[in-house]
Amino acid sequence: MKEIKAYIHNHRIADVIRALKESGQCNVDQTKGCRNLSVIPVQSLLKAVDAKEQHYSIDLAEAVINESKLELICEDHQVDELVDIIKRTARTGQAEAGWIYVSDIIRAVPVAGLS
Repeated sequence: MKEIKAYIHNHRIADVIRALKESGQCNVDQTKGCRNLSVIPVQSLLKAVDAKEQHYSIDLAEAVINESKLELICEDHQVDELVDIIKRTARTGQAEAGWIYVSDIIRAVPVAGLS
């Protein structure tokens, strides 16, 4: 199993999620395909697409943009297709519009319900 994490500009995240669902590789009901699809708001030091996207963080004392971190778990054979979908739909036209990371899952243990 693999974990894919992708840092994506906020204005692209809805298209990425839609493309993942439409691919049939990633279903929200978790009957097949990737699972644990999550979107987490994050602040990044990436270059803004336009001036409206960037703001100054008092906490970080830096110019930042708000972006989304997409996380999902998938089977090894799905990685290339899912990464390609994310890469294709997350594009902004900038030379560097985010990053996609793939990691091995060493162990997965379900949280059991009450007995």
